Amino acid sequence: MSGPEITYASSSRTVKAGGLTLHYHEAAPADATPGAPVVIMLHGGGPGASGWSNFGANLPVFAEHFRTLLVDQPCYGKSDKPEPDKDFFSYAADAVAALMDELGIARAHFIGNSLGGGTATRLALNHPDKVAKLLLMGPGGVSVNLFHADPTEGIKRLFEFSTAAAPTREQMKTFLTTLAFDPAVVTDELIDERYAQATDPEAALGNARMGASFARWPEDTMLWREAHRITQPTLLTWGREDRVNPLDGAFVALKAIPDARLHVFPHCGHWAQREQAAEFNRLAIDFFTH
Repeated sequence: MSGPEITYASSSRTVKAGGLTLHYHEAAPADATPGAPVVIMLHGGGPGASGWSNFGANLPVFAEHFRTLLVDQPCYGKSDKPEPDKDFFSYAADAVAALMDELGIARAHFIGNSLGGGTATRLALNHPDKVAKLLLMGPGGVSVNLFHADPTEGIKRLFEFSTAAAPTREQMKTFLTTLAFDPAVVTDELIDERYAQATDPEAALGNARMGASFARWPEDTMLWREAHRITQPTLLTWGREDRVNPLDGAFVALKAIPDARLHVFPHCGHWAQREQAAEFNRLAIDFFTH
């Protein structure tokens, strides 16, 4: 028997943690107990990104099995947009750890997409007791492009939008199209929604501050150098046609992480949770359950 519909408004929450106001969405099984398994999802870093924009459609499925949180990382969504005092992965990881402490969550499974994959990896490295299992989807930081040139097509389109004095809707469409294998996934509604979010002055400031932290502490974002220290069971997932973090970027992480396995989605770009939603949901739930 299904419960009430999970909407943006009904699942929206705000908490003060580690000196920051963090926004997140939460849903759980109706019969969930305080010690029930928790899954925390961390979104990617494109313009206009947020926990809901990345994973809102997946939340009802996961909430049937787990207490599930979609967190707006610092500098994104409705969370505070401070100037990080360290590399973004470490800064965001500390913020998520503080959020867990505030909510009384001792340990959780993590799903990290792209930028969120880097944050989840840094959590596993710096706060290992808080991370049970790790699912990384085209993650940043642990990805090393062995054959593709840098920057990739998707990163070039991201830079074009982020550095434009007055970014256009067409630039947003071009960027979003690089995230998908099937361009039909990039609907006019999605373009308009992300463009409105990305061009909000506060969102633009957060994006600039996030980007500046990468430029200031570049070596600290090279998580592949520390991947051998990840002790948690790790599932690397990749779209075969990913044009942001291409598939060849998976192999260093696969070799370095002691308990890693790799799943590749065909006919899929950087958005497995959207383009291959049914398979992604089944795969993740099975990984976290067994």
